[in-house]
Amino acid sequence: MSTFNRSKSINQRTLGVGTPRTASFGSPRVKLTSVSHWFRWLVVIGALFPFSIAIAGGYFYLLPSLTQAFQGFGTSKLNDSMEECNLFDGNWVFDESYPLYNASECPFAEQGFNCLGNGRRDEDYLRWRWKPKRCDIPRFNVHGILERLRNKRVVFVGDSMSRTQWESLICLLMTGVEDKNSVYEVNNHNITKRIRFLSVRFNSFNFTVEFFRSVFLVQHVWMPRHVPRRVRSTLKLDKMDDISNQWVNSDILIFNTGHWWVPEKLFETGCYFQVANTVRLGMSIPVAFRIALDTWASWVEKMIDTNRTHVFFRTYEPSHWSEQSHRLCNMSDIPISEAGGKDRSVFSDTILEAVKNLTVPTTVLHITSMSALRSDAHVGKWNSNPSIPDCSHWCLPGVPDMWNEILLSYLLSQS
Repeated sequence: MSTFNRSKSINQRTLGVGTPRTASFGSPRVKLTSVSHWFRWLVVIGALFPFSIAIAGGYFYLLPSLTQAFQGFGTSKLNDSMEECNLFDGNWVFDESYPLYNASECPFAEQGFNCLGNGRRDEDYLRWRWKPKRCDIPRFNVHGILERLRNKRVVFVGDSMSRTQWESLICLLMTGVEDKNSVYEVNNHNITKRIRFLSVRFNSFNFTVEFFRSVFLVQHVWMPRHVPRRVRSTLKLDKMDDISNQWVNSDILIFNTGHWWVPEKLFETGCYFQVANTVRLGMSIPVAFRIALDTWASWVEKMIDTNRTHVFFRTYEPSHWSEQSHRLCNMSDIPISEAGGKDRSVFSDTILEAVKNLTVPTTVLHITSMSALRSDAHVGKWNSNPSIPDCSHWCLPGVPDMWNEILLSYLLSQS
């Protein structure tokens, strides 16, 4: 592994933010002799008026910055610059206090994601913490989080990346539970990718952390009638997944999708898009994804109780393959300094657009750019089947823990 200075952060290119201009207000000198009594008072009031405006302007300028900032992506405390903080504009910094748990001691971490347990020898990938440029993410306080989640229902909906984040959150929370046997999967299921529903109960705190496998969010239907022979299944872009009714009445609801919206998972398997009763053979993936997200947005507007449920949508997580064939990983020893275009995604952009038009408050966890720098943190060859490298999923502990720290910091700020 190449040598490096651990005190130096790995920088991410971001847009600069200008410094607000300040204005000074002076008081004019006014000669009051040879004027009437009333005119004298008018002059005094006129002299005080600009000063009052300056005080009021300063008050309204500073007041929003004295509270915790929320800039569409997350919340945090502010630094001395009195500017709002974008939690996803920052650097990965080396931190010896990480990792926050041991995957080999967490029964809910899949063996395939336990890179250290699968033979990875370097441990530096475990010790990177995300540091926003203009603020700090509060340090993980497991006991405060457990109390915050008492009597709650946390639901993750999405693909295997969502399941990885689900596993990460459970492992993080278990570090604060004395009786490990009080944490269990309610149906005694083993954690596998084939199960559509998993629910882990923290009995001492009376809350559950659940995962629903819905890789497209909309309905996937096999063998539709009266279609060309090449069509084996369709995605009904205007209908939500048939298990979506089970996502309601949650307190915290986190969505993700994206990795299955690719030709090899769709067209190459005979899966095409359908709207109403019409199969759209020529529809592109970006257009179909936008229609599906609009369907999701309509569902959120109709089904979510805003007095109870906090809705989140996590953006696309970049992979680090060295070629299109997905046979080799393009992994590094440390976080990279240049994202190489992986900090942008049409899926992430579409998610941002869909959420922008919602009336239901929804927080976008815009993790695309921060994750794009972590080519060192993928499962790679350290999985349950070393002959098949994995440059999409993440090691645990690892990057998904930081997604959860950001998620939890937002929840604590709202409490």
